[in-house]
Amino acid sequence: MKKAIVAFTSFALILGLSSFVTINAKRDVVNYTVSAEKSKIDWIGSKKGDFHTGLFPIKSGSVSVDAGKLTGGKFVIDLAGVKVTDAAGGDRLTGHLKSPDFFDVAKFAEATFEITSVKYTGASTADVAGTLNIKGASVPVKFVANIRSADEKGFFAQAFLSIDRTLLGVNYVPGMVSNDVQLAIHIFGTK
Repeated sequence: MKKAIVAFTSFALILGLSSFVTINAKRDVVNYTVSAEKSKIDWIGSKKGDFHTGLFPIKSGSVSVDAGKLTGGKFVIDLAGVKVTDAAGGDRLTGHLKSPDFFDVAKFAEATFEITSVKYTGASTADVAGTLNIKGASVPVKFVANIRSADEKGFFAQAFLSIDRTLLGVNYVPGMVSNDVQLAIHIFGTK
């Protein structure tokens, strides 16, 4: 009986003392600044009998991470910095992409993407939803992101997706130019 009383008293004492200890259940959110030098969006656009490759630079942005998990972010995409990377496209196609037929960079030099939700489906994969503001329109976009690292060394994530260009207000020559554009997004960030 004495052992039971001592055990109960010890338990009550520990419980009472622990009620005065503050436990910080919420961890600090870490914000990473997106590296404009390394971050980019590669694209592949197709037309009848051929395709072209290129990239859009990421001008700036930030990524929020809590306990090693992506929770949010916002990015500025440099539409005026569009580059064609295949030899067949060259400067001529780059100029055409900047025209009102495509991105109209004289009016819309930048686009933004803001993450609205992140749902992890695996240790390093997440369903990401957000809003792309481009050419004066807001377009909802969803994709699977592969978070390669989110630690003291930095942040790195990639996503590969197909997007319908007509949803972005890019309607040049339907039927000749494929509506689907393949994107490979590479985001690097530092603390």
